[in-house]
Amino acid sequence: MNYSGEPILHTSIEFLKGVGSFKAELLRKELNIASYSDLLHHFPYRYIDSTQVQHIKSLQPDQEWVQLRGIIMNLQEHGAGFKKRLTATLYDQTGQLELVWFQGISFVAKNIQSNTAYSVFGKLSFFNGFPTITHPELELVKPGAQTTTPTMLPAYSVTEKLRAKGVNNRSFAKLTQALLEKINPSDIYETLPPELLQQYNLCGRYEALSQIHFPQNARSLEQASHRLKWEELFIAQLKITKANLRNHQQPGYVFGAVGNYFNDFYSNHLPFELTNAQKRVIKEIRMDTLQGKQMNRLVQGDVGSGKTMVALLSMLIAIDNGYQSCMMAPTEILAQQHFQGISELLKDMPVKVAILTGSVKTKERRKILEDLKEGRIAIIIGTHALVEDTVVFYNLGLAVIDEQHRFGVSQRAKLWQKNTLAPHVLVMTATPIPRTLAMTLYGDLDVSVIDELPPGRKPIHTIHRFDSNRFKVMEFIKYEIGKGRQIYIVYPLIDESDKLEYESLLKNYEQVKTHFPDPKYNVAMVHGKQAADEKERNMQRFVSGEAHILVSTTVIEVGVNVPNASVMLIESAERFGLSQLHQLRGRVGRGSEKSYCILLTSTEISKESRQRMSIMTQTNDGFLIAEEDLKMRGPGDIYGTRQSGALDFKIADIIQDVALVEETKNAAAAMLHADPELSHPNHRMLYNALHTKKSSDAPHWNKIS
Repeated sequence: MNYSGEPILHTSIEFLKGVGSFKAELLRKELNIASYSDLLHHFPYRYIDSTQVQHIKSLQPDQEWVQLRGIIMNLQEHGAGFKKRLTATLYDQTGQLELVWFQGISFVAKNIQSNTAYSVFGKLSFFNGFPTITHPELELVKPGAQTTTPTMLPAYSVTEKLRAKGVNNRSFAKLTQALLEKINPSDIYETLPPELLQQYNLCGRYEALSQIHFPQNARSLEQASHRLKWEELFIAQLKITKANLRNHQQPGYVFGAVGNYFNDFYSNHLPFELTNAQKRVIKEIRMDTLQGKQMNRLVQGDVGSGKTMVALLSMLIAIDNGYQSCMMAPTEILAQQHFQGISELLKDMPVKVAILTGSVKTKERRKILEDLKEGRIAIIIGTHALVEDTVVFYNLGLAVIDEQHRFGVSQRAKLWQKNTLAPHVLVMTATPIPRTLAMTLYGDLDVSVIDELPPGRKPIHTIHRFDSNRFKVMEFIKYEIGKGRQIYIVYPLIDESDKLEYESLLKNYEQVKTHFPDPKYNVAMVHGKQAADEKERNMQRFVSGEAHILVSTTVIEVGVNVPNASVMLIESAERFGLSQLHQLRGRVGRGSEKSYCILLTSTEISKESRQRMSIMTQTNDGFLIAEEDLKMRGPGDIYGTRQSGALDFKIADIIQDVALVEETKNAAAAMLHADPELSHPNHRMLYNALHTKKSSDAPHWNKIS
């Protein structure tokens, strides 16, 4: 929180003793630390009791974080591509433990001194009864060195590249200590007014920032943590509450009628009976668009719950009232599928539907833009191409945003600004969001939940298998293809710019072809490095049924609809989070036949990975899975939330701190009720804090004010 009025905190990190220009650039690139303020707000993620060193022999599976001391030996690299890892063995006088790295391998290998004593800190797990620490925190033990380490040593998140350049946890703590010695209490302005500090028993900001890094004891740490979490959540709630008030006061078009287009489709062309959940959400949308205020509504629904049908019926209401609608999708494949699906549903109705994406040819694009401007197109579906300056609407009344977290703030804002009045906004997401997360991430939207699946949808049977069962898995796939079904095989290519991982994907593609040789089987492949036309061509081969198997990365995670696909095989499933596994699973189970999701992992996987596999095999409930994912990974890792900027919390945890979420929400509402513009002298610093945060943290459903 880089608040105005604190000039010393604006100082470049380069000028702090022990940093210099080289480390300053590294800190900026690796941790986004460019100023004193950034360093001060890079909080420890854990505290190590430096007096407690365990023996390897005494370690138990129920322990989580451990600190050990011993000799590191036997550094070895294994595998290649996304299966590459580095291992080493830590020996103390009682036993041995394996250390494992999956990332930053070359940096770690260069900088560990073999046959040397280290202090090791990390998260403990057991494989076949053998203790292991993945990505440990290491510190060289210097013989005879005097230690002045405080009892509660802060542990900071530091990247492998920083460690390789000499910025490890201990040296990072020294930089923070040097900064705190430069800062006086008068340099840290108090943001919260006295009445809040007193009412909620909060310590001062300077004390909190000092004690969060180097706490005197557990009590002072608890007070500092509580204060900083409270402030962070309170400022977030102020932003959300202000946005909510603004959204509900923003004038909007009145959709006063449900007319011929809606009624004709509902009575004569609806392909299936709506679920009660769909009917409830449509009624909520109907009430929103009657008020003369802009609608800002999020529709959450699990994969296959019928969100697109709700969006289509909403667009027909817009047409009944003389307004155009647009639907913006994150990828061209998804936009094409929406276009084809909606065009098919409306083929017997006088509704002109068009699609606008980056691949539309110039002559066709010119005609679409002209028809859109003149009002001859009622529904346009597209990608970010819809926000280009050349796109002019006749009267855009409803904007539907699919999987909105994939779009930037400025892209969405440009769409709203194409009208005198902002259009009604309907945001759709197939990523189920737990209540605690929705309260913070989507607090400025009204939320609807489609919590029923259409009748006839069969639950997907999910199975966990180890690599040792690969032959049987491939035989099962052949059996399914023999029944006329199609298969997805997905690989976890995390970084498509990584040459080794890319080569590994191509190698796996060739291995799949050896299991399923031409001409009996047809295998297609899509991944992020392919040219758009090649990717589209291979995707269409699978959609049309020409290809039996689609080998892919997670580019097919959202939106691909192939009802004939009955098996989703996820390779190295231990490398995916729960929400991503659930999204991938949702690519099958779209037809009337029984479908399967096979999670294929190596035999040696962590305790957390086993837990994820167990959850996936036990439930198809996306909301339950999202809750578990949030507990296991934290809000910053849930798909899409980190990119949105809305959950860029430094210290608050909306799972652990749900009571504070509620408390700060109520406090924010009370303050804005009493002082809507925060104009009271006691609220001046709070006003500054609210308006000097990064623009990416601004509410992003409406016009950026």
